Amino acid sequence: MSKDLFDKVSLRCSKLTTRAYSTSFSLGIRCLKKEMRGPIYSIYGFVRFADEIVDTLHDFDKAALLKRFTSDTHHAIDEKISLNPILHSFQKTANEFKFERPLVDQFLKSMEMDLALTSYDQKGIEEYILGSAEVVGLMCLRVFCKGDEVMYQQLKSSAMKLGSAFQKINFLRDLNADFNGMGRSYFPGVDLTDFNEETKKQIEDDVAKDFNAGYEGIKQLPRSARFGVYVAYLYYMALFEKIKNTPSHIILTNRIRVRNRRKLTILAYSYVKHQLNLL
Repeated sequence: MSKDLFDKVSLRCSKLTTRAYSTSFSLGIRCLKKEMRGPIYSIYGFVRFADEIVDTLHDFDKAALLKRFTSDTHHAIDEKISLNPILHSFQKTANEFKFERPLVDQFLKSMEMDLALTSYDQKGIEEYILGSAEVVGLMCLRVFCKGDEVMYQQLKSSAMKLGSAFQKINFLRDLNADFNGMGRSYFPGVDLTDFNEETKKQIEDDVAKDFNAGYEGIKQLPRSARFGVYVAYLYYMALFEKIKNTPSHIILTNRIRVRNRRKLTILAYSYVKHQLNLL
């Protein structure tokens, strides 16, 4: 007997977590080459569990849970084993693709910020987005580049911008839950009690800049990764367009979604453009 079965079961837990929490990311991952899917499932499972601690486990000591999760993450990476299947799956990916420890620690620091802060100044939100989104993009890029350091350095900035765009769209999509549900505001200098069209447009212009920079990086990804990332990009672009066409007062009271039928249309469109090399 070897631990191969344990590795497979752990990966299945990460895959199950991804599919349960995000149909859009699951769709994008399934469009990657087969050998890349497992590592990206592992990253998402890790990120999702940490996020759950700070966002949903309100009846528990979230600070203590996150501290334990952080310690368990470090032990898992250092010892190359964990009895937490999500962390075991993640450490395997982190070690195989040589994630820099600061990437992992920066992400966990952003999760810790959510425990204490309900509003951010410009410096604070930049640090938060760096940890909650940009470094996650860099972890994925490590997988996509498969050890090619030159490619990684060339695409690093674009990967961070794409992660930032995705996160800012999430902020807009979840404005009701974050502000009305948990009292959080991720937009410095914005009075969400008076959220209006002008303010919304300013945020959208900022997101568009990140999107454009991220797209330039997608075009340079290896073909094995390009299709899956492009699908995720188009899904978020569709969500972004829907948000732009929705009045500010509705954004503040409703969660904007992209219907599954639209997601399937995006998948078909992406596949044709990818096959014809038209990205």
